[in-house]
Amino acid sequence: MSESDMRRARDAAPAAPRHVAIIMDGNGRWAAQRSLPRAEGHRRGVEALRRAVRNASDLGVEYLTVYSFSSENWTRPKDEVGALMMLLKRFIRNDLAELHANGVRVRVIGAREGLPSDIAPLLAEAEEITRNNTKLTLVVAFNYGGRQEIIAAARALAQDVAAGKLRAEEIDAALFESRLTTRGIPDPDLVIRTSGERRISNFLPWQSAYAEFVFTDVLWPDFDRAAFENALAEFATRERRFGGVNAINQKTAS
Repeated sequence: MSESDMRRARDAAPAAPRHVAIIMDGNGRWAAQRSLPRAEGHRRGVEALRRAVRNASDLGVEYLTVYSFSSENWTRPKDEVGALMMLLKRFIRNDLAELHANGVRVRVIGAREGLPSDIAPLLAEAEEITRNNTKLTLVVAFNYGGRQEIIAAARALAQDVAAGKLRAEEIDAALFESRLTTRGIPDPDLVIRTSGERRISNFLPWQSAYAEFVFTDVLWPDFDRAAFENALAEFATRERRFGGVNAINQKTAS
């Protein structure tokens, strides 16, 4: 590659991601490595979340989506689920005022039906109090499953077709996206998964179709400013083509 081509490649590097999504993984392993209960790992994970929110705002990220609790996590041991619910309630009660004061808007994605009676009102309260904030949007994926979200959207569209409100041929990607719980939120540019695992675990499968992925061995409780910056630096080396070709390949082919 010539020097001029290398320069063009560097110039084509993407700007800082507008939307970062994180699969916060490794709380249990972090605790096990220290002979601590899993609940302590989750507690330290909440501290890491606080850091991530502050760092995202400082680093110019506009949307931060975190996978806090999947629709499959209900199958975990009852005491662990109870501890996770307690941490969620504590996070909202203790941190909501600070989030609001710092201009953070909270959005919650995931199924709301069947949630515990002491959880659903807190989620709605967090959204309502912060709805007009504009500095950073914190998207909390709670009781979320990507396949379930897609099925729900397809079912809603099918019901409209059956009711004569919509013709099947009118359904396109934009209309489909309007039925997802992430409607109005831009697709993630970067998805980070901690703890060394290399899978998305039913997290934003539709929305992350063209996202860049960074997998780090850092366990979530240890995910700090340096780890965040390293992920953004790796993102900056990627060339996002969205199914097209880059300028250098296009020149070679012509």
